[in-house]
Amino acid sequence: MADIKTLNDELRHKLPDGHVMLTRGIFSKSDEDLNAIMQKVIDFSDFNEENDPYGEHDFGSFDYKGDKIYWKIDYYDLNCEYLSEDPSNPNVTNRILTIMLAEEY
Repeated sequence: MADIKTLNDELRHKLPDGHVMLTRGIFSKSDEDLNAIMQKVIDFSDFNEENDPYGEHDFGSFDYKGDKIYWKIDYYDLNCEYLSEDPSNPNVTNRILTIMLAEEY
């Protein structure tokens, strides 16, 4: 079984359909800006003690054209109704990556 950090990095690097949520503020950006923001999420590697205290790579933030962008990963059961009982087990966990403007958090 993979560790949570590895599973989260895989999600960010592959961005599978249905597992990425964009808030209204992000979705309203131009296609060019949206692609650039998505690429910054994929490439994000600035993890440190302050933004990743548990070493799970489940949150990040960066500036883009004057906006503070947040992204986070949440862990749900297979029906996306409840939190996952075991985020380290991909057989019982749906990972959802949400990308948002900081002011939408």
